[in-house]
Amino acid sequence: MKDLIRRLLPENINDVIALVALFRPGPLQSGAVEDYISRKHGRTPVNYPHPQLKSVLSTTYGVMLYQEDVMSVSQELAGFSLGQADLLRKAMGKKNPEEMAKMRATFLDGAAANEVDPNVANDIFDQMEKFAGYAFNKAHSAAYAMLSFQTAWLKTHYPAEFMAAVLSADMQNIDKVVTLVDEASRMGIHVNSPDVNQSEFKFKAVDGSIVYGLGAVRGIGQGPVEAITNERSKGDFVDLQDFCNRVDLRRANKKVIEALVRSGSMDRLASSRSGLDQVRGELLSRIQESMQGAEQSARDRSLGMHDMFGGVEARPIDLKSRDVQAMDKRTRLEGEKETLGLYLTGHPIDDYIDEIRTFCPTKIGQLRERQGTQIIAGLVVSNRSRRSKRGDGMAFVVLDDQSGRVEVSVFGDTYAEHHSKLTKDAVLIVEGLAQPDEYSGDLKIRAVTVYTVEEARRRFRGRIEISTCDREIDGDFPIRLREKLEVYRVQHDSSQGCEVTIAYRNDEATGRVVLGEDWRVQPTDQLLASLRDEFGVSAVCFRYSA
Repeated sequence: MKDLIRRLLPENINDVIALVALFRPGPLQSGAVEDYISRKHGRTPVNYPHPQLKSVLSTTYGVMLYQEDVMSVSQELAGFSLGQADLLRKAMGKKNPEEMAKMRATFLDGAAANEVDPNVANDIFDQMEKFAGYAFNKAHSAAYAMLSFQTAWLKTHYPAEFMAAVLSADMQNIDKVVTLVDEASRMGIHVNSPDVNQSEFKFKAVDGSIVYGLGAVRGIGQGPVEAITNERSKGDFVDLQDFCNRVDLRRANKKVIEALVRSGSMDRLASSRSGLDQVRGELLSRIQESMQGAEQSARDRSLGMHDMFGGVEARPIDLKSRDVQAMDKRTRLEGEKETLGLYLTGHPIDDYIDEIRTFCPTKIGQLRERQGTQIIAGLVVSNRSRRSKRGDGMAFVVLDDQSGRVEVSVFGDTYAEHHSKLTKDAVLIVEGLAQPDEYSGDLKIRAVTVYTVEEARRRFRGRIEISTCDREIDGDFPIRLREKLEVYRVQHDSSQGCEVTIAYRNDEATGRVVLGEDWRVQPTDQLLASLRDEFGVSAVCFRYSA
């Protein structure tokens, strides 16, 4: 439809009405679309089947487009009454041969009475009969066109409000929410995480951005949201304990609170300000005791008891006195995906992007058609698999790298070899041919080879590098390193492993120690995580040979 709009360039409401009727299999396959566009832009002269039909078909450049055109032509050319014209429309739509033969005879008689050449009248009836099989009702087209025009105007002039309304209309359909959040981002509209102190049940626009609706968080229904918003009207929640003290925990139970934390709805209630991983780790660790404290306070109040120290709500938890476990980034993002259906505060590909750009410099948003294969990388956001008529497997995978999305088709032997890798949320590297889609013109990739991250590390000659200095290295460094590498060591075929190097520096010199073939390892994320835990996040990286 977007491609058709770009080619047609509508100028008035009649063009918009025509767009709705044109974008259907019949007009697209019959050539009516090309005729309409060519005539509109003056590339082809406007021809009418008969001069008398100019008044009937002038708004569609001589192209019969609507069911009403069949009726108008029969009235103008053959003198049909409105009732007869409607019967003709119905007969053509049902393709009743006997009825059509009767209608043809009546049409030719009426045309002859209007001094229309019988051969011309017969040709026009043939055109009408052929066209009527896919004609669209103009009243329907007009209604859809008005809605399209109105919503396009709202989307243009009130983009945040419009997108918030559309998100709210489809908030129970997570797949639609994901698509619409992507569209908002494409439009430059920031979608804020849900927030128990700001969000309503539905999405809402605030200062040109959108605040996520609590009703779109999985595991939170209308009842809990009403309990939260009603209590919030008395004042914002200060922290998690305050929230548990004030909100009825029979309506907002532990599962609801966990969903709120994982979705980011309670980020501002944490005492920590040292990053989202720490914030959500702290909140999750406090849920049980905060709920118990609230329940104890409620029991005390019901018994008329008063705590001489002011109650649980007056005794803030001293987080400095205990070690709060931070979430790891992947767990945080998975929590968002589970509760929101999408990654809102990050992207799984972030962990790989610097490494991937070494051998895959082209972002999806920068993809251009050119000769030969190209390499792209991204997260699998959707995957459709099916069988061809010959019984061969095929898949259509959409990859996202934050700069854009592209559909990758995987056929034949390529599918047979790599289909097990084509799973949702997997990070894949694809080598393939970029080709424009025959209908939309958008670039798509036909895959030649598909790699997982681990396979790409081997294919593009990656190596694990551990940086250290004389102040950090000590007598047990080799022992600690050996313990970490041993589990992932490649025992038989060293070509299946990656090299490990130690980048060493002191005040006088720098150097690199390359471990031998016997110490090649499987280049897994688990190994990298283990090494980073042991020697520091910034000390361990993946490098590639030139």
